[in-house]
Amino acid sequence: MKVLVTAKRVVDPDVKVKLDGSGNLDLSNVEYKLNPFDEYGVEEAVKLKEAGKADEVIVVSVGTSDSQKEIRTALAMGADRGILVEVDEDEDLDPLTIAKLINGVVQREEPQLILLGKLAVDAENNQVGQMLGALTGFGQGTFAYRLDIEDGYAIVGREVDGGTADVKVALPAIVTADLRLNEPRYASLPGIMKAKKKPLDVLTPDDLDVEVDAQVRVVGYELPPERAAGVIVADVDELIEKLRNEAKVIG
Repeated sequence: MKVLVTAKRVVDPDVKVKLDGSGNLDLSNVEYKLNPFDEYGVEEAVKLKEAGKADEVIVVSVGTSDSQKEIRTALAMGADRGILVEVDEDEDLDPLTIAKLINGVVQREEPQLILLGKLAVDAENNQVGQMLGALTGFGQGTFAYRLDIEDGYAIVGREVDGGTADVKVALPAIVTADLRLNEPRYASLPGIMKAKKKPLDVLTPDDLDVEVDAQVRVVGYELPPERAAGVIVADVDELIEKLRNEAKVIG
């Protein structure tokens, strides 16, 4: 079984990002890393290979040439080879465009299982996996906290409102990883050294016959308004008076 897994380059979520004066993110001094939810997907793919249920694990990323670093990270964790769909830094990529580009890779590689993070921590759209399912026509199991492969099916334990549910999806299938799916490993020094020699192919949108034409664009960012300082009241009567006459939330 061939497994395709995504690896998106994102700003480290532990870093506080600032805004410049024009309403854009100031990314001049930030750190980047592999999207944490994609990291769960990579770990699960490698575990499937170690269990003898997968023959090859391919890592795909859509981004600038800098995204090769995140692909190498996944290769150091145990993936076999990487594919970068390289785009220019100033190109707009919405979830549908990204899904189309990954679908182009799917058509070339014909994997039996596609693993994605349930979302990317920078935009938090939670859309690419579902859109890819629509483009490929594959069944999907989203928000996976457990994954088993049995007799041509993916058994996916899903996080749902109020509990969990199991779905059985025929392969080829798409699974999006939630944070309880596994505990991602650290790349070992031998793994890092091996990753440098593993193949990494670079494709363009033209190679995949996909036009980069985003229908959704981010036009700017702004901070939420500052909240006024809290007030300590002496008793319930004063609280009611302030709620009625100052906050005007009660009649």
